[in-house]
Amino acid sequence: MTHLRLGVNIDHVATVRNARGSAYPDPVRAAKLAEDAGADGITAHLREDRRHITDGDIDRLMATLTRPLNFEMAATAEMQAIALRHRPRAVCIVPEKREERTTEGGLDVAADVARLTDYIAPLRDAGCRVSMFIGHDPRQIEASARIGAEVVELHTGHYCDLHAEGRLADRDAELAALAGGARLAHSLGLEVHAGHGLTYDTVAPVAAFPEVRELNIGHFLIGEAIFVGLKEAIAGMRRQMDRARVSSA
Repeated sequence: MTHLRLGVNIDHVATVRNARGSAYPDPVRAAKLAEDAGADGITAHLREDRRHITDGDIDRLMATLTRPLNFEMAATAEMQAIALRHRPRAVCIVPEKREERTTEGGLDVAADVARLTDYIAPLRDAGCRVSMFIGHDPRQIEASARIGAEVVELHTGHYCDLHAEGRLADRDAELAALAGGARLAHSLGLEVHAGHGLTYDTVAPVAAFPEVRELNIGHFLIGEAIFVGLKEAIAGMRRQMDRARVSSA
């Protein structure tokens, strides 16, 4: 069983900062604390409306991080230009709607194969590992392989919502579908990541998927840090992940 990486998303430190229009709390400081706490990478989503992470945050993250930055972005010309300027280790293409509170689902790669093939080519040429944030639908996984993506990140939000709502039969069916998606993606040569909405209560079954190499977790960790501090919140998630990994080996 391979080591399961933890990417810590620091978007919602910036959400708190921007609520007051102040300089604090600083998401870059949070990223450095996450690195010190054992994060394997840092994730930041530069949204088109700049509702949390800003261009300046990305500048400072690229200048100070010692772990890889996973740069989440919509498939727009503006974001492509920013990614090509910074050349982060990883780029994750996500769907984006102005009215949504958070990313509501996976990208429809199958409906946009030609454009996305052309879109990600310069990013790959620049040395970025390109990931597609998608659901477990086999069409989307197969399309992601077809366009030349190296990685898929499976959207776990629906599974987590079903767990929170107590719909356990539906939750287990969604979890089984995610497991099938992970197997299919791996069989196609894609590296498999997962994330969205994961908590201490929901992370273990996903961490146990042998094909999954990385989990990206943010909102829960930032919320938990209010009570126990960021270092302990991350350490607690790391323990849950490692325990699940060992148990499934």
